[in-house]
Amino acid sequence: MKNCLLLSLFGVLLWSCSLWAQEQKLPEMNQKIIAYVTTKIDKKVGRGECWDLAKYALEENEAQWDHRLRFGKAIDPQKEAILPGDIVQFENVKVEYNKGQVIHTETMTQHTAIVYEVKAKGEYVLAHQNTEFSGRKVGLSDLRLADVKRGKLRFYRPQP
Repeated sequence: MKNCLLLSLFGVLLWSCSLWAQEQKLPEMNQKIIAYVTTKIDKKVGRGECWDLAKYALEENEAQWDHRLRFGKAIDPQKEAILPGDIVQFENVKVEYNKGQVIHTETMTQHTAIVYEVKAKGEYVLAHQNTEFSGRKVGLSDLRLADVKRGKLRFYRPQP
């Protein structure tokens, strides 16, 4: 029993240190994007279109981007860590997930969101607007890459 308690405490300590290390590695521009998004939760940004959240977050922080759908440096989630503040562009994406006893399906022909939190590799909390659940205001929702059944997700790291 004593060993189990020690192992549990050690696990919590490792997890806490891991979170601290992630925060320390977060690029300054990503920190600024998250700070901006945090002030906009439950508020409408721009016209309330999904891409307006990314557009205004990048412009407010004088980030470099193409002013279309390329929101910074392209990131491959198979090779690099996705970080809070990274931007994701959905193209013809279908997501299926279980919630309780019900299978939910979402489709996104073109959609833009910002990674608000990284729960684990391939598991994120997204900040976005113009969604079914939050309407034209910024809301948060979960995304597991394992739940993506088709389409493309492109991740971008905001650049100073």
